[in-house]
Amino acid sequence: MADGSYHHGNLRAALLERAEHVLVTSGAEGLSLRALARELGVSHAAPSRHFRDRRALLDALAVNGFTRLNDRLRAAAAAPGPVPDRLEALGRAYVDFAVTHAPLLEFMFTVKHSDDSSAELRELGHRSLEIAAELIAEGQREGLVRADDPGRLAQVAFSALHGLATLAVAALLEETPLSEATDLTLDVLLRGLGAATGD
Repeated sequence: MADGSYHHGNLRAALLERAEHVLVTSGAEGLSLRALARELGVSHAAPSRHFRDRRALLDALAVNGFTRLNDRLRAAAAAPGPVPDRLEALGRAYVDFAVTHAPLLEFMFTVKHSDDSSAELRELGHRSLEIAAELIAEGQREGLVRADDPGRLAQVAFSALHGLATLAVAALLEETPLSEATDLTLDVLLRGLGAATGD
């Protein structure tokens, strides 16, 4: 495929899509702009129009991942219905993303916490927590969630959900189906927040 087969912007999306595939199958060490260009059938110089170097590609891949995660969390938080139901939906959205895109999520956090991560990436990473914290704060204003720092409560909740997803990906839930483990984890979390559904 010649470079001209990609409109401006389409090549960038194609590079990111292919990079995520390589990440899942070969790990981040298998990512290179030249290899991606070869696989997409474009010139070796073509990716440089979108990513100045490999580091820029890695940052963009992590940014894309956090953007997709945040979109899912934001949709759950903004859905109609009472706060406890939306907190439950948000938790399920995180677990689903974390299990379905496990290599990407691990990569996202690794890049975010590197010393040379971009400001955009750090902001997007924090935004995930802020979405949950804002919903918790809404529940507090309605008297549905216990009094405490919303950010700290969100952090504890994410820790539990991330731990669950990590165990699921590693096949360490033994005989417990992920759906049941998710139900139980969310029930414990929501009751601990004072936001259990049906109470």
